[in-house]
Amino acid sequence: MKRKLKVILQFFANPRLLLCIALAWMITNGWSYVMLGIGTFYHIEWMIWVAGGYLAFLWFPFTPEKIVTVALTILFLRLFFPRDEKTLGVMKTQFAKLKSSLKRNKSKTEEQKNQSDEL
Repeated sequence: MKRKLKVILQFFANPRLLLCIALAWMITNGWSYVMLGIGTFYHIEWMIWVAGGYLAFLWFPFTPEKIVTVALTILFLRLFFPRDEKTLGVMKTQFAKLKSSLKRNKSKTEEQKNQSDEL
C-alpha cells in the first residue's frame, strides 16, 4: 500500500505533469473562472454572462470536461516532453494494466453468460 501511494505521489508531484495539467485546465475551464473574476471586478456584464453560463454547463452531470482535460494533458506531455519516460512510462504501464483488467472482466462476464445460457 505504501509503495503504491509513493508511486502515485511521485507521479502527480512531477513538475512536467503539473505544468501540462495546469495548461489543459486553463484551456478547458480555467479561462471561465478568470473571466468571471474580471467581469465581476470591473462590472462587465457580458463577461459575467458568458463565464457564468459556461461554468453552469460544467457543473451539469456527465459533462466531458474532465475527459477532455486528461486528453489534453497527455497530448501536451507528448508534445512538450516527448522524452519524459518517467511520467509517460507510468501512464503506459497503468494503461496496460487497465486494459488487461478489462479483458479479464470481459472474459469472466462472457463465461458467466455462457454458463447461464447452458442452464
